Amino acid sequence: MNVLLPSTIEDLWRILGDNPDTVVYAGGTDLLVKVRAGTIRPTSLVCLERLDDFRGIRDEGNAISIGACTTHTEILANPTITAFLPILQKAVHVLGSPPIRNMATLGGNICTASPAGDTLPALSVLGTELELRSQSGVRRMPIDQFVIGPGKTALREGEVLTSVRVRKPEGEYIHHFEKVGQRQAMSISIASLAALVKLDRTDRIENISLAWGSVGPTVIRSREVETALTGTKLSVEVLKQVFPLIDRVLSPISDVRASSTYRRRVSANLLLRLAVREGCRV
Repeated sequence: MNVLLPSTIEDLWRILGDNPDTVVYAGGTDLLVKVRAGTIRPTSLVCLERLDDFRGIRDEGNAISIGACTTHTEILANPTITAFLPILQKAVHVLGSPPIRNMATLGGNICTASPAGDTLPALSVLGTELELRSQSGVRRMPIDQFVIGPGKTALREGEVLTSVRVRKPEGEYIHHFEKVGQRQAMSISIASLAALVKLDRTDRIENISLAWGSVGPTVIRSREVETALTGTKLSVEVLKQVFPLIDRVLSPISDVRASSTYRRRVSANLLLRLAVREGCRV
């Protein structure tokens, strides 16, 4: 099996054109495990790690651009992310171990399209837009349209994810991310919740975005739940009232990590912990 390392974008397009069946990767923390296990057998691999255009974090004023090959460690250490997107840092902080975060990239976590992908709920509530580039041009799409199923994305042949663009939340928001796994660290998520909440001067919810992970084929969003909570007080008692709505929108599976029933219960309780952790009236 060949591993090809383009150093320019022109090299990348030439390689992809000459090797249409090749598999593209950056850190390889997920892909190379599958290759070693024999679950996939690519004839060649293209590693993007030498493409500087696909790396780095740039402050664009009202938005932040993150190169797809930016590592999770770089995201954790970046002061711009700390200042404006702490929800993303919270998600990355519980992703794998330090050696994994040193290699794994944001683009890789997105393109793996795992229902348990830790960054996906956070990127969803942030309204993230993805830049997809091919030799013929560039297109952009919301992340919620990009991941279409477990391990499935909207990438076209000869196309790669090059960057992630996130608008800075306007005003003061509660940035909340929490996941539940079978152990305290380096655990695959049983259920996770990302919440971006803006309160008005009377502590009522002015704006709220919620996204659950590991409880459906993709990240689960519910405008019905968000609408029901808008204008209410952020409290345990109020949040309990939307449990029936949450239960209807979730579609968890049972597997070796947890039953579907347990995942439903945990997903609802994660919303309660949003209020408890923020010290809101219970």
